[in-house]
Amino acid sequence: MPDTRELDAVVYGATGFVGKLTAQYLSRAGGGARIGLAGRSAERLRAVRDELGAAARDWPIVVADADQPATLDAMAARTRVVITTVGPYTRYGMPLVAACAAAGTDYVDLTGEAMFVRDSIDTYHKQAVDNRARIVHACGFDSIPSDISVYALYRTARDEGTGELLNTDYVLRSFSGGLSGGTIASMTEVFRTASSDPDARRQIFDPHTLSVDRPAEPEVGPQPDLSWHRGGDIAPELAGIWTAGFLMAPYNTRIVRRSNGLLNWAYGRRFRYAEHMSVGSSAAAPVLSGLATGVGNLTFGLAGRFFRLLPPRLVERVLPKPGTGPSQSRRENGYYRVETYTTTSTGARYLAVMAQQGDPGYQATSVLLAESALALALDRDALPEHYGVLTPAAAMGDALLARLPAAGVTLEVSRLS
Repeated sequence: MPDTRELDAVVYGATGFVGKLTAQYLSRAGGGARIGLAGRSAERLRAVRDELGAAARDWPIVVADADQPATLDAMAARTRVVITTVGPYTRYGMPLVAACAAAGTDYVDLTGEAMFVRDSIDTYHKQAVDNRARIVHACGFDSIPSDISVYALYRTARDEGTGELLNTDYVLRSFSGGLSGGTIASMTEVFRTASSDPDARRQIFDPHTLSVDRPAEPEVGPQPDLSWHRGGDIAPELAGIWTAGFLMAPYNTRIVRRSNGLLNWAYGRRFRYAEHMSVGSSAAAPVLSGLATGVGNLTFGLAGRFFRLLPPRLVERVLPKPGTGPSQSRRENGYYRVETYTTTSTGARYLAVMAQQGDPGYQATSVLLAESALALALDRDALPEHYGVLTPAAAMGDALLARLPAAGVTLEVSRLS
């Protein structure tokens, strides 16, 4: 991308809840980046800019609307990176992907919609490669902790010469906060798509939905999305606790497997990946583990049929709305801690611990999204020569790892044996 671009990054959807949080973070930690605020209403964008203070006083206002592709084209042409929080992405996202792929503009989003990512790959990957654009999905709590933790484990095993990654398990050990309205809206779109498209439903349940080359994927046996375990069956260090299937595993696991493919299966041809969440060690933990996993499997198994029966307006009224969120106190007091365990082909065992203060679906996500954009915009010499529809690890693995500590995100890898 030529250096003549007017802006380093534009926040598209800056008047929405997570868009505002992202703009607030960039106003504090943008490192001199040239930022623009984009959305449908110039008046509302100016109001957001006024709330950001002196650091954002000169930020340009960019009027852009998904229903007017020419405005998206003009926005993409002005900036190195577009940050979009405008979802559900299945409804509103593809015209912006098209604009960025055509303009050679990098792109980051928060999507948790696997079929949107699949359609993005099928439709725009080649054009993005040709125009040297990086289209990077899943740059929030879904799926940075998953993707970057595994990438950090891979780098350590590679540097220490201990072989390829084999069984690798992400465990959400503790967290405080909830799913954002946008995440829930994305999940609703996934269910709605599955209800009306049998082929999409089949792909949603394929562990390699987002594969670079499906026939080339190694056959490593079943990789269930949602299962329950004694902690000690995952790693000796987890003995005494129980785990349930993690609700976002059906999406996060596919992002991580795509990273392996994009990196030419550098993690290993026998790499297996699963995600879990701790339910503790109380007497009730085994029951909670089985119940939570059973409900999760039932939800994903029947969701397509369920959503076919419900009027869309009723669903939208019942579920939390995108653009809404918790109070500042609740956002700041939230947190998460993720532990990812792996065993390599030589028998070495490693643990990656990633932790961050802030509600995972809002505060923490806005930081991860903003830092992803800054890595693409400002750390271009440190980025790998990968283009197209990418994952966080494939697009900016080392650059993002280098940025995380200053952003208040800890990620430490240790050898266990």
